[in-house]
Amino acid sequence: MEDWGHMDGMAQKRVAIILPALNEEETVGRVIDEIPREEIEGSGYGVEVVVVDNDSTDRTREIAQAKGATVLVEPRRGKGWAVRAAFRSVDGDFIIMLDADGTYPAAHIPSLLEVLHSGCDVVIGSRLRGRREAGAMSRLNLIGNYLLAILANLLYRTRISDPCTGYWGFSREVVRGLELDAIGFELEANMFAEIAKKGYRIAEVPIHYRQRQTPAKLRSLKDGFKIGRTLIRKRFR
Repeated sequence: MEDWGHMDGMAQKRVAIILPALNEEETVGRVIDEIPREEIEGSGYGVEVVVVDNDSTDRTREIAQAKGATVLVEPRRGKGWAVRAAFRSVDGDFIIMLDADGTYPAAHIPSLLEVLHSGCDVVIGSRLRGRREAGAMSRLNLIGNYLLAILANLLYRTRISDPCTGYWGFSREVVRGLELDAIGFELEANMFAEIAKKGYRIAEVPIHYRQRQTPAKLRSLKDGFKIGRTLIRKRFR
């Protein structure tokens, strides 16, 4: 990984890493520990880790604080509420978002930052172009994600493989310009639609996708249809 900050001779830039979390006491600490802070800081970046506690009833908040993360509390349940609260609060030059359930390795963060540093507005971590651990995604979910990608690309004239991924990187300007109204797991479709309609440059980085060790919150068919409706609704709004 290049020493971007020192190489360019510019003032230190900041990276905000957002982890939306609902009852993730078993995994949130490991995700925070996985963040390659030394590598990121060695490239000239300041790092802030922000866990958005989405009304957890377990020890998610306490564990995140013990690991040194900034904790925001969003009492309205829903990933959309949590991420919008984080976007209003953070002020990094670059913002990285990944789930706190351990399925997305934080080791990929430097790769996303490298793409953002090169001038791209948005970068996503693609599960479908990367490697998927055995059992990480059911056949139904895999087919559903392929179909949603086809729908998204047809509607928005893009060439993105995985618009429903939970691994995203943004420039500050993009985050400030997003007009989001999603509440639940249609958040990613909402973000994708906004980004595509506003003409931001989107790139992809293949990632390794791991099997979730705790019960999944996504309801495949119901949430899949909701995501599809969001893509269609936002295209013609």
